[in-house]
Amino acid sequence: MLLDILMLAAGLVLLVFAGDYLVKGAAGLAENLGIPSLIIGLTVVAFGTSAPELVVSLQSALSGVPDIAVGNVVGSNIANVLLVLGLPAIIAVVHAQQPGLARNVAVMLVFTIAFMWMISDDLLSRTEAAFLFAGLLLFVLVQILRARAHVEEEQTGDYHDELGELPHAPARIAIHLAGGLIGLPIAAHLTVSGASGIAEAYGISQAAIGLTIVAVGTSLPELATTMAAAWRKKADVALGNIIGSNIFNIGAIMGVTGLIIPVPVSHIMIERDMWVMLAAAVALTVICFARIATGKILGALMFASYLVYVAVVL
Repeated sequence: MLLDILMLAAGLVLLVFAGDYLVKGAAGLAENLGIPSLIIGLTVVAFGTSAPELVVSLQSALSGVPDIAVGNVVGSNIANVLLVLGLPAIIAVVHAQQPGLARNVAVMLVFTIAFMWMISDDLLSRTEAAFLFAGLLLFVLVQILRARAHVEEEQTGDYHDELGELPHAPARIAIHLAGGLIGLPIAAHLTVSGASGIAEAYGISQAAIGLTIVAVGTSLPELATTMAAAWRKKADVALGNIIGSNIFNIGAIMGVTGLIIPVPVSHIMIERDMWVMLAAAVALTVICFARIATGKILGALMFASYLVYVAVVL
């Protein structure tokens, strides 16, 4: 039992570091190749930051524990709204004023509803996964075209603020890429094995572990970044990051995982957790369309709702 806890903890920590190494190495390589910053931010960085969730879900599906794979995505999308937005809002008000928020949150809502409809028969097939991934690629392409045309003078953000110093020497880039590519599969194996062992030891379902511990663990980088931004009174970036993360979770993680192996989904997750994910997505949509400022009261309500949800799941 202790070994399972240590494996899970080590896996989650390694996921964070290996994912960071991979993204920095890939971004540094892209800059060396002369790829525009805009393209790097919307593709290399966006896909790279989803790598930890992707390898965990893929490892789970291939290891015969699909509930962790789906639970990781569903739980992360719930945590992103109720936890990653709720906690920072308690520190500093999050304003929904950025250009393009309403349009992107509408896309997120469409992805959420489409995903729920696809798995309503208890299975995400390869064909359905292909549609999810194709939809994500289309979304990224439109983002790039709109940003390059400076439509509505949207701010795409500078990924250097999030990633810090990037490697540019060939040797350092190679080390970063190797560290990420080697570390992520190892981290995923440790995480899935530890989570499965804990679930078996405590009699908790695989879905519950995926929806809570694994989902929060893989969302920790986003939470840490957003909390740091809140302390600097720059928490407004949280909304864009959350929306993008939720779209990528469904489009990239479930899309790629489902393309490689069809993913069965437990009925209880469809009946309960998917609706919680949809409710969180609808709440975020209302916040963005109505331009509601998320402050202490709403943030505390979100955080409390998440604690209640975790208590029900466990």
